[in-house]
Amino acid sequence: MAPVTRTILIVTVAIYLLQTVAEPAFMAFALWPIGPFFRPWQIVTYAFLHGSPMHVFFNMFAVYMFGSELERYWGARRYVFLYLSSIVFAAIAQLIVAGMSGGLYPTVGASGGVFGLLLAYAVLFPRRRLMLIFPPIPMPAWLFVTLYGVIELTMGLTGAQPGVAHFAHIGGMLGGFLALLSFRARA
Repeated sequence: MAPVTRTILIVTVAIYLLQTVAEPAFMAFALWPIGPFFRPWQIVTYAFLHGSPMHVFFNMFAVYMFGSELERYWGARRYVFLYLSSIVFAAIAQLIVAGMSGGLYPTVGASGGVFGLLLAYAVLFPRRRLMLIFPPIPMPAWLFVTLYGVIELTMGLTGAQPGVAHFAHIGGMLGGFLALLSFRARA
């Protein structure tokens, strides 16, 4: 496993374990809508908090699955830039949606970063086969990520799955895309 990916996994799981012991203290690090509870650091810190064991497991499983290969491909510096860009753009998207809806609830989870990693993986390795758990059908990475993005957008627009920050996922993909553009511009 690549070193930055390993560090992300260890730090996120350790923070989640601490969060389970002292959750109220960690709520200042969740992403709150612009208002009395919002603090600028939350744009990054929310990604290290999670709402349940399954939430942290699936996010870190995705970081493990896709992160190491991306880190080896680009090196640590670009990989960290991609991951953080995805997290920040996911936060911005969530803040916009929360502001428009008037909701006053915190957002937690690394899903925005994960969606940026997924997008980058699909762009770099479009023909790689990914096997889904359900349905167990192998498909190329580009198709998987495209379908997943369309599903997230549909769920966000219809409100079919409340309690999930679907637009943060889309924001994470946007952050990943912009990071990829910046890599190409510097090449």
